[in-house]
Amino acid sequence: MTIELDRPEREQAVASLQRYLETELDERVGNVAAGALLGFFLEEIAPLVYNQAVAQVQERLSQRVAEVDVEVHEDAFQYWGRRGARPARRT
Repeated sequence: MTIELDRPEREQAVASLQRYLETELDERVGNVAAGALLGFFLEEIAPLVYNQAVAQVQERLSQRVAEVDVEVHEDAFQYWGRRGARPARRT
């Protein structure tokens, strides 16, 4: 699965990479170089992050599904308890 960014997101990511490289590494790069670096990250490293996120979501969903019976449990035979504890009529 190829991870792609929408154009505005890609432009923002390229600008962020350029800023990071210049600020942190004192290295100025243009749009093309920063875009190529972003492409490399998306192809080479992003799948690792994506797969880890999917695994975390699966684990969390599994926990939620395991607890669904507790979360949505309804006790039966509650009618008489709501009306008050009246003794049953005997004839």
